[in-house]
Amino acid sequence: MIKLSDIISARQIIAGDVHRTPLMSSMSLGRRTNVRLHFKAEVFQKTGSFKPRGSINKLYHLSEEERERGVITTSSGNHAQGFAYAASLFGSPATVVMADTAHPNKVSATKGYGAEVVLTDGDLFTTCLEIQKERNLTMIHPFDDPHMVAGHGTIGLEILEDLPEVDAVFVPIGGGGLISGIATAIKLKKPKVKIVGVEPTGAPGMWQSLQQKKVVRLDKIDTIADGLAPPFVGELNLALVQKYVDEVVLVSDDDMIEAICLLLEWCKILTEPAGAASFAALLFGSANIPSGSEVVCILSGGNIGRSHLGHFLT
Repeated sequence: MIKLSDIISARQIIAGDVHRTPLMSSMSLGRRTNVRLHFKAEVFQKTGSFKPRGSINKLYHLSEEERERGVITTSSGNHAQGFAYAASLFGSPATVVMADTAHPNKVSATKGYGAEVVLTDGDLFTTCLEIQKERNLTMIHPFDDPHMVAGHGTIGLEILEDLPEVDAVFVPIGGGGLISGIATAIKLKKPKVKIVGVEPTGAPGMWQSLQQKKVVRLDKIDTIADGLAPPFVGELNLALVQKYVDEVVLVSDDDMIEAICLLLEWCKILTEPAGAASFAALLFGSANIPSGSEVVCILSGGNIGRSHLGHFLT
C-alpha cells in the first residue's frame, strides 16, 4: 500500500517539473448543482493532463542503468505524452505503444516530446511486452504502480491545502492510478472527505471489479472517453479504491458532452470527455451530495482534437 510519506516525497521529486494547477471556483455552475463548486484544473498541467506527475516520480526511482537502457509503456494518449515528457527530463529513450485508432493529435504530441510511437491494431499490453523483451527495455506500467500512484496523489495534497474545508472530491477513473493516489492522500489526512469515482457507462472496469471483488477484464468498450477506457484496472489501484473510495458512479457519453459544453461556456475551460466526467457525475446527480457542500471536480485532461470538439458542440 501507499503511505502518506510516499506522496509527500513524490511532491518534492516532481516540484519544478510540473505546474501546481489552480483550484478554480464557479458560482454559476455551483448554483446549478446546489454546491460550492471548485475545479482542479489539470487541463493546465504540462502536456495537458495530470499524467506527468506519476511518470516523473516513477522514472526518478529507476536506476541509471534502467533509464539509459530505455523505457517503454502503453497508452491511449495522455499517459503517452506525460511519459514522453518525463523521459525527456531524464534523457531516457522512450517508446510508447498506442492503438492505431489513437487520436492523431495525441500521437503527434507524444512524438514531439521525443518518444518513438509504435501503433498497433492488436492488444496494447501484449505488443508492449513483446517489444520490451525484444529490445531489453524497462517496462513502465501506466497505472498499476506505487510510484505512479504516489505521483498522482500530489493532487490530493494540493486540494487539501487550497481548500481545507472540502467535503467531496469527484475523480475520473481509467486504470485507477489517479483516483487511488488522490483518495489515499486525502483519506490519510482528512478521512471524512467523500471520494467519488466516475467511469463511463461504456467502460465500467472499476465498477465491475468492485462488484466482483477482483480485477475484471472488459469484453467490450464503447465510450468517447478514450482516457477512461483501458480494458482493466490495476490490482494495486483496485485495492486502494476498495480501501479509500466511498462510491463509484457511471456517466453516459451524452452526460460528458453536456459537461464539456457547460465548462467551455461558463468557465472558459476546455476539457476532453475524460476530463469532464467528474463534473458530469455531479451535474446529473450520480452521487448524493448534500446541498451547500464544498465540492471539487478533477478536470483531468484537455487534449481534445478540433474535429471532435466541433462534433460535440453541434
